Amino acid sequence: MRRTIALSLALALGLAAHAGAERTDTAAGPADIALVADGLATPWSFDFLPGGAFVVSEREGRLWIIGADGTRREVTGLPEIAVTGQGGLLDVMVPRDFAQTRELLFTYAAPQRGGAGTAVGAGRLSEDGTRLEDVRTLFELTPGSSGGRHFGSRLVEAPDGHIFVTVGDRGDRPSAQDLSVENGSVLRIARDGSIPADNPFVSVEGAQPEIWSYGHRNPQGAALDLDGTLWVHEHGARGGDEINRIEPGANYGWPVISYGRHYSGAKIGEGTSKPGMEQPEFYWDPSIAPSGMAIYSGALWPEWRGHIFAGSLNSDFLVRVGGRPLAEAERVATPQTRRVRDVTEGPDGAIWFISEANGAIYRMTPAPGE
Repeated sequence: MRRTIALSLALALGLAAHAGAERTDTAAGPADIALVADGLATPWSFDFLPGGAFVVSEREGRLWIIGADGTRREVTGLPEIAVTGQGGLLDVMVPRDFAQTRELLFTYAAPQRGGAGTAVGAGRLSEDGTRLEDVRTLFELTPGSSGGRHFGSRLVEAPDGHIFVTVGDRGDRPSAQDLSVENGSVLRIARDGSIPADNPFVSVEGAQPEIWSYGHRNPQGAALDLDGTLWVHEHGARGGDEINRIEPGANYGWPVISYGRHYSGAKIGEGTSKPGMEQPEFYWDPSIAPSGMAIYSGALWPEWRGHIFAGSLNSDFLVRVGGRPLAEAERVATPQTRRVRDVTEGPDGAIWFISEANGAIYRMTPAPGE
C-alpha cells in the first residue's frame, strides 16, 4: 500500500503556516515545529529543488520527490546499492546549477568484493521527475573495507563548484592515518569525478589524490560557513564527538588522539593531543552521536547567524553551537526530534530536519506574535 505523505503547500512555499504545529521554547523565543512529510522509511537526507519540491533519500535504497502539492513519486534508475548495517542510499544533493543540468548527486554503499565502500553517484533527473538518466560513478572507495559501519557520506558543494565528500574509517581505525586509502577522510573531487590539481596530496607518492584532510572517525555532518569554509562534525567512540574546521592537508588525529574512550572504557591512542595533529574547535563528552549539519544564515533568527545546528541520534534533540570559542548554546528536545538524522536551512530561512525514528521531516520557524 502506498504510504501516506503529509505536505502543506504553504510550508513548501515558505509561507507562514502554523496551524497544527508543535510550539516549543527556544532561547530566541517560542518556535513552531510543523510536520512537512511523514510515512518515510529510514530517511537519511533531503535537499531542495526549484519550485518548492524536495528530494529525499531512504537508506533502504529508495529516492523520492515530494512535490509542493503533496504528491510523492519514486525516482528510479539508481545503481546497485549495498543495504548493510549503516550503509545504503545515504546523502543526496541538488547542485546549484540544477535548473540548467537537472543533475543530482548522491552517496551510497557500493557493493564490493568482501564488503561495501562509500561511493558518489550522479545522474540527470528526467523531465517528468521519475527517473535518473546517464547515471555514473564519480568516486568509489578503494576496495578492501568490510563491515557495515562508518560510511560517513555527506556531500557539500564548494563555492568553486568542487565537491567535498566525507568518508568514515569503515571500522578500520588505523586506516584513518593511511593516505594510501580514503578511509577516515574528507575528499575533494570535481563535478565530473576528476581530481583537482591543487588537492594537497596530488604529488605525494602512494597517497590517494582525492584526500583533502584525514584522521577522521565517522563524519556525518558537513557544511560551509558564511565565509565559504568547510566545517565537519564526526562521531567519537564513547565521548569525543568533534566539530572541526577543515584545512587542506590537515590531520585530525583519529585514532592517535581523541577526547573519548573506546566503548570498553580503554584509552584511545596517545591521549588528547600530539604535534602535527589538529585540535577540534569543539567536542562533546559524553557523546551525542551527531548527524546532519547546517550553519545558519540568520534569515529568521538574526541572533543565530553563523551558529551550527546538528541532530543527535542517541539523545533525541536538535543542538545549537555558537560563539568564539565554540560552545553548546541550546538543545531543542521535542517529540519531533527523535533520532535527528539531517538538518538544513530551507530557502525560506526555516530550519528543516529529518527525524529518522518518526520517519518524518519537520520545519521549525519563529512562532508568530500572540
